[in-house]
Amino acid sequence: MEQLIWDGGRLSRARKMERAELDFAGSRLRQMVSEVADNTVSSYRDVLHGRMILEIQNSALESLNQQLRVLQREVELGLVRPTELIQAELTTAMHELEIVSLSMDLEEAERMLAEMLGMDELPILSEKIDTQRSPVLPHPSIVLPIVEFRNPDLAALRLSVAMLQTEARAASLSWLPTLRLTGSFGMSGRHYPLSRYSWSVGLSIDFSSAWLSGGFGASAGGDPPFDRNARMHQSLRPVPDPAAAFSPRAAGLALIHEQNMYEAALREVHAAVERLINTCRLLDRRRLLAMEALELERDRYRLTELRLSLGEITRIDLMEGMLELARREAGLVEAAVMVLRAERELERFLDLEPGELSLLTEGTR
Repeated sequence: MEQLIWDGGRLSRARKMERAELDFAGSRLRQMVSEVADNTVSSYRDVLHGRMILEIQNSALESLNQQLRVLQREVELGLVRPTELIQAELTTAMHELEIVSLSMDLEEAERMLAEMLGMDELPILSEKIDTQRSPVLPHPSIVLPIVEFRNPDLAALRLSVAMLQTEARAASLSWLPTLRLTGSFGMSGRHYPLSRYSWSVGLSIDFSSAWLSGGFGASAGGDPPFDRNARMHQSLRPVPDPAAAFSPRAAGLALIHEQNMYEAALREVHAAVERLINTCRLLDRRRLLAMEALELERDRYRLTELRLSLGEITRIDLMEGMLELARREAGLVEAAVMVLRAERELERFLDLEPGELSLLTEGTR
């Protein structure tokens, strides 16, 4: 019989390594789930974006058709030349083709979103992109101490460093010996029932390293009624595995490399957060400029209507003004979407849900 008393901490180190590997695998799984969620949010906003653009272009098409009907009536009355009607029809047809292309893109975006949600068709989406909204951004000095603990990429690297620390510690302590309790019991005799028995109890220590391995032990017992016995044994094997001497060093170098990677990733994340905050501010300024440009374009369109009523321009010029106004409206929506994307990227760096950046900012304030 042999009973292990102490295994040199090998079981404990193995469990710690398994725990570190499970934590690392769990972190990767959470990252995958987060990526799927981010892709779904992005697809959802693409659908909202496409619907708003299509609505703007359909509204412009309706206005173009109204002007086209007026122009047809004017041609019938002989007020304008037929060539202007042909040019207006071409302009309207080109806009209709653009709407068909936008409809196809929107249909593809809706199909992708439905697949991500595991649905046959999308429900009614009442939400719209708020073009008047400005992001509530925190100061970089407030975010940088937070991002180190919340960023999922840095969290995964920390778990990787912890796993390599466990491996390095296990490699450095692999020389620790094991301790076993041994015992034996036997019966003997010339006839049954057997009349003689013997027993022994001992302790053995085994060790193994790159330069020396072996073991030694001692046991004592008896052969009643008169005999006693004791025994000692030892074995040594020099240089059993010289290559194993490099294992602790290799584990230590791997740990240092992973720590350096973590430090480099930390610097990159800090720089990325500062860059994203500045990008959000710049994109919000672009959104404000798009709003101002839209207001100016509306004033210009009103002036175009006035000039048309005075006979200074043709109805074709008014239709071109309608299309330009629609482009400005679409540009404002594009600018608002760009702000949302940059804000979501910043939220991803901070491991926040969509829309939680403003809550974090208010909380830190």
